[in-house]
Amino acid sequence: MFPYRICIAGGWMDQPWVSEVHPGSVVVAQIWPTLDFNDRSGMATSSRNVAIELWGDQLPEGDLLRKAELLFGAENYGKTYVSGSQDHIGLMNPGINRLYYNGSWWPQKIETSVDPEICDWLSSVIHLVPLKPRPEGYDPLLDKYLTPEIVKELGEAGDHCWESIIKKDVNGLGKSMKETFLAWRKMLPYTVPDWVLQEMETNYFPFFPGAITSGSGGGYVMVASENEVPGAIKIKIKC
Repeated sequence: MFPYRICIAGGWMDQPWVSEVHPGSVVVAQIWPTLDFNDRSGMATSSRNVAIELWGDQLPEGDLLRKAELLFGAENYGKTYVSGSQDHIGLMNPGINRLYYNGSWWPQKIETSVDPEICDWLSSVIHLVPLKPRPEGYDPLLDKYLTPEIVKELGEAGDHCWESIIKKDVNGLGKSMKETFLAWRKMLPYTVPDWVLQEMETNYFPFFPGAITSGSGGGYVMVASENEVPGAIKIKIKC
């Protein structure tokens, strides 16, 4: 079956109006479809649906990054709001990917790890706890505060995430996820509603190395922890 993808850190850097302020990284990972993840929850389900329409319920053969470019074009053709390429690369390219953006829709550089030990480690320390999906008509872009300082924080969180994954450092991983989440709140306040911030500050930040939501406005809480997380769903990185 066709995989999903998770965005672990640095989200929004794939929009040129963000990375042209300051360059930085997004970290995504392709995951096995161990369950049907909720729509409107930051799991790239709309991009995945277009991919299934194009190729059926399995990855196509050939150059998967080229296929990601085709998927990016197919989903965004004629649309005002452009779905960023981290969705399409995360869905199409196996393993864990660091995508470095510098003012363009497509990353300037892509680093990938399909090391089974790293993928298995990341699978073991990432936990997803369901939240409410974002509501219909939700607009995360009503307010924008894009300063070079804030965008730099966001992009550097992606770099820290990648470095921590390669070192299998759960504390560094968790810190980078929290840094990303808090940068979202400063940069695009509507991406982190008050009820989501309260949920994170009450139930996750005090007790785990770090956490982030899977998407704007809710979806899932993605927790970094070497211990069990109550109510969590386990994921499996596809390498």
